[in-house]
Amino acid sequence: MGKIREKVRNLSVRRTILLYLIISLFISFILSAYIVWAASEIQEQIWWKYTDADTYFAAIEMNNEGVMIQIPRPVSYEMSCMDLVISEACDVLQTYSVLIFSVAGSCVCVFLFYRNKLKKPIEELEMASQRIADNDLDFKITYENMDEMGHLCHEFDRMRGQLEENNRKLWHIIEDERALRSAIAHDIRLPLAVLKGYQEMLIDYFPNGMIDREKAVEMLQEGMKQIRRMDVFIDSMQKMNSLEHRTLKAERISPAQLEKDIQRELDILGKEKRIHLSVCKSDEIFCGDQEVIMEVLENLLSNAFRYSKEQIDINVSLTSELLTLSVQDDGNGFLEDAEKVTSAFYQKNIKDSLTHTGMGMYLARLYCEKHGGKLLLDNEKSGGAIVTAVFHRIA
Repeated sequence: MGKIREKVRNLSVRRTILLYLIISLFISFILSAYIVWAASEIQEQIWWKYTDADTYFAAIEMNNEGVMIQIPRPVSYEMSCMDLVISEACDVLQTYSVLIFSVAGSCVCVFLFYRNKLKKPIEELEMASQRIADNDLDFKITYENMDEMGHLCHEFDRMRGQLEENNRKLWHIIEDERALRSAIAHDIRLPLAVLKGYQEMLIDYFPNGMIDREKAVEMLQEGMKQIRRMDVFIDSMQKMNSLEHRTLKAERISPAQLEKDIQRELDILGKEKRIHLSVCKSDEIFCGDQEVIMEVLENLLSNAFRYSKEQIDINVSLTSELLTLSVQDDGNGFLEDAEKVTSAFYQKNIKDSLTHTGMGMYLARLYCEKHGGKLLLDNEKSGGAIVTAVFHRIA
């Protein structure tokens, strides 16, 4: 019985209304037939009171077989007022009972169909629309029937989930932009303050001979370092701004080609560290933006060269659907969580380098996410950091 109820509940709207109509018409027909029969019986009982029994039975005996003899209808003035009203009512029921019950059955059918099939999903959708209009997305549509309304509710809930995800991403972007603006103001203010101090000292003391030529040149050189720092900073900003409008270009990448490109990158960076490169041996081809992948690897290697002591291990895994680049160093590892390390302008040491803006890991994370992947950070038990860039195949 439960399975039948479940099957009926999951019928399509068209089949459900057809089923309700068939059932209502069948019940209306049965009730109409019964009412017609009952009205006829009641009417005959009333008429019998005004019929001469001897004449009736004599007529039956005189007629041939196969001929039905009916109780004659009395003249209206012969019947009492009550009997006349009941007889007329029976006439109405016999004539219009089919129409009355068909209309009533259809109305009941529509009411039950709306209550059982439409009322709950409509209420759910109205509630969902109101809460979305109020910018409240923390809810779930619970209507789960496998019919058209269930499908509509499911799609509406999917839209709600997508809106919630978009809002979450938008809020994250707003928070990132707020932090970015604050970091930009800080990173520009510091070199400008240094330059301003040097300029003021030169203006005040150099003309009076209070600063010798050697000291003045030293101050100018320090000022040039701050200018170079701002140049690096501006380049990083340009990279980040162009990232939003950058379109990924799908290229065929083989393990052998990738190994060759990585080795070329290692030759440029230098050989002051022991580097071990391991690339999986596979015949599969990965489709991705090679320039983006190499930019991420360059950022990871730059970080590893900065913090490693002696050894750097690079492991590359490639399939037709997934490319994984893992860079491990033997430094002190990450002392803070991944979210902070991959944020904009993160610097482990403020005096680390004038050419280090703290944007490398942040840009690497953005590039991985744009490529459908992610950037994973972890610490090796024996010491050192492991950074893994994951890229998904693009068409």
